[in-house]
Amino acid sequence: MKIHLSSVFVDDQDKALRFYTDVLGFVKKTEVPLGADRWLTVVSPEDPDGTELLLEPDGHPAVKPYKSALVADGIPAASFAVDDVHAEFNRLRELGVRFAQEPLEMGPVTTAVLDDTCGNLIQIVHSK
Repeated sequence: MKIHLSSVFVDDQDKALRFYTDVLGFVKKTEVPLGADRWLTVVSPEDPDGTELLLEPDGHPAVKPYKSALVADGIPAASFAVDDVHAEFNRLRELGVRFAQEPLEMGPVTTAVLDDTCGNLIQIVHSK
């Protein structure tokens, strides 16, 4: 068994697609119209057949309070592995990304937490 799909709830699928592709560097994998919304996934260009991230609309009434509570408590909605948190932090900051947590070394891992502009905090991490 392996993880096939994970999701983040986003407040605007077009804005999310731009951020997750143009800024974070993922590539669009699937886009299927579903009424006013879409089944919209992105993947890592390094693993195009790997785990997909669904950019899921946050229209359900339970989602916005859930997202707000996570952000208020500083809890990331997802965590993405990178080769070097410091380098990725610098690259993303130059692109105007806002960070809720700058790189922090915690034993064998280094993390940073960014704002995805769609209502979520996202953690980037690398292990030594």
